[in-house]
Amino acid sequence: MMTTDTATKTTAPAPTPGPRTKVKRRKFDPWGVVAWIVGLGFFFPVFWMVLTAFKQEVDAYTVTPKFFFVPTLDEFRAVFSQGVGTSLLNSLFATTASTVLVLVLGIPAAFALSLKPVRKTQDALFFFMSTKMLPIVAAIIPMYVIVSNIGLLDNIWALIILYTAMNLPIAVWMMRSFFLEVPGELLEAASLDGASTWRSMREVILPLVSPGIAATALICVIFAWNEFFFAVNLTAVQAQTMPVFLVGFIAGEGLYWAKLCAASTMAALPVVLAGWVAQNKLVRGLSFGAIK
Repeated sequence: MMTTDTATKTTAPAPTPGPRTKVKRRKFDPWGVVAWIVGLGFFFPVFWMVLTAFKQEVDAYTVTPKFFFVPTLDEFRAVFSQGVGTSLLNSLFATTASTVLVLVLGIPAAFALSLKPVRKTQDALFFFMSTKMLPIVAAIIPMYVIVSNIGLLDNIWALIILYTAMNLPIAVWMMRSFFLEVPGELLEAASLDGASTWRSMREVILPLVSPGIAATALICVIFAWNEFFFAVNLTAVQAQTMPVFLVGFIAGEGLYWAKLCAASTMAALPVVLAGWVAQNKLVRGLSFGAIK
């Protein structure tokens, strides 16, 4: 008689379920919705300006706003035919030249007032800011007389000098705050290695504060590009800038909404592109020294 061994089957213990990973659900934030609504409300005039620039004058000047239309470039062609190129080049040249002069003059001044301070430094800083306390309208008559006597009336170099003087105090104050965040031990280490003051500033300090310098330069570009009071009083035809050019479309007769929006879009585009290109350095520069 054959005997069969019954093999005992061992069952493996069932795996214990691990802890469930809780999926974090974002809570509804009403303040976030409010922030989006406010942001879109601020952006809507710019959106409407760009949208109107691609309309015909008949579609632009209507009681009921038109969101659906056939886009056209006729208004941009009309703006170019009226000589916007000269005004655009004048604004570009005056803004670029004045910003370069501000950086050339402001960087050594900010370096000296922050890392190499001398006596009466606070007095010098107060003097820089005191130049911004005088209303421009109170100084336009003597400025007009001086510019006319030296033969720079309706000359782009007069605007370059005035834009440099206008932006230099703000640039020195801003860049000084950036230079103050640099540890003084870096200059001491560089001097021990035999580096001169100029070489230390060029190879050690400037790479560290380059985001702050970029932020300062962009603010100077915006101020110089948007300046209107000096340009409208000291220029006529040859040195006309974009803000003065835009005023020519504001008239009591005729419909120029689409053409004005096209010219305004062209005037705003260079500054928007400059801000978009320098956005990384701008954010780093404005937050420079906030977290240590």
